[in-house]
Amino acid sequence: MKIHEKYMARCIEIAKNAMGSALPNPMVGAVIVHKDSIIGEGFTNAFGGPHAEVNAINSVRDKALLAESTLYVTLEPCSHHGKTPPCTDLIIKHGIPTVVIGTKDPHEKVAGVGFKLLKKSGCKVVMGILEEDCRLHHCRFLTYHEKKRPYVILKWAESADGYLAPAQDLRDSDPQPYWISSNASRQLVHKWRSEEQAVLVGTNTALKDNPSLTTRNWKGKNPLRVLLDRKLRVPEHYRILKGDTLTLILTQMDSPWDNHPGNQYIKIPKNEFHAKGILEVLWKQGIASVIVEGGRKVLDLFLDENLWDEARIFRGPVTFGNGLKAPDMDANNEQIHEIGPDQLKIIYND
Repeated sequence: MKIHEKYMARCIEIAKNAMGSALPNPMVGAVIVHKDSIIGEGFTNAFGGPHAEVNAINSVRDKALLAESTLYVTLEPCSHHGKTPPCTDLIIKHGIPTVVIGTKDPHEKVAGVGFKLLKKSGCKVVMGILEEDCRLHHCRFLTYHEKKRPYVILKWAESADGYLAPAQDLRDSDPQPYWISSNASRQLVHKWRSEEQAVLVGTNTALKDNPSLTTRNWKGKNPLRVLLDRKLRVPEHYRILKGDTLTLILTQMDSPWDNHPGNQYIKIPKNEFHAKGILEVLWKQGIASVIVEGGRKVLDLFLDENLWDEARIFRGPVTFGNGLKAPDMDANNEQIHEIGPDQLKIIYND
């Protein structure tokens, strides 16, 4: 591995520590190298806190070495005042002579400006090291700014014979939760929720399963809960509308509970109540990533419009024989994992 690739790979590795906390900011990683030795590292703090470059520079004990060092960073350093000062100012202040960047920042306030400011100051800038890997790492941030929508993860569990749920007559005669995936798989889902900004379900899932959609089986923040409830059929006392976690209800109705604590209602016209319209609302709310955990109708909204980026599919050992069929997914780009008795298939939408 070449020297630049070696240290950029380390940047990506440490940047993963910001998963779930940095959003909607990018989860950037930065490494400072002096004479082929790492003297400083950092990743982006929780939203509103210091960026990766600042943390890396602050971690260097002997600041005099910075004038002889190379800074590696997964994303072009910011050049504007937001919740924190520009990272380019700090890099220039310390006289770091070389900056190696994974990929450009598409944010309208950066978009090449950071690169130009560093070059203008006399800094040598190397762009595009492990660019494909850095873009994959920053997929949520890049999707939000380049495609003007959140990064969409579809998630469901299906039986060994390909059903999302048993036939309705069985559910009526024997009303109970019909778990498909194992405890280990369900805990993994809670971990995923802690890593994304929002989790979305539809009316039927809310009514039949009465889910909390929290991270109660994993240490981490709860995501924003998004409920698609066209006719406001979900009762106010259901779990998804209660608790300390905010719920955003997207509806076609005028809300009778405008002042209900912890919830927000947004009315969407009937002709805009589709995947594109829903994602546009979430984008305007600053949501950079969403896990769709809905039933077949909600999943089909996103599949039919091809507005999804990943599908994470658990297949458990249980069989139903009949019931609600799971979506049929054909893909070339997939990963298979074993989670206890379950199989987890992850498909990327190319």
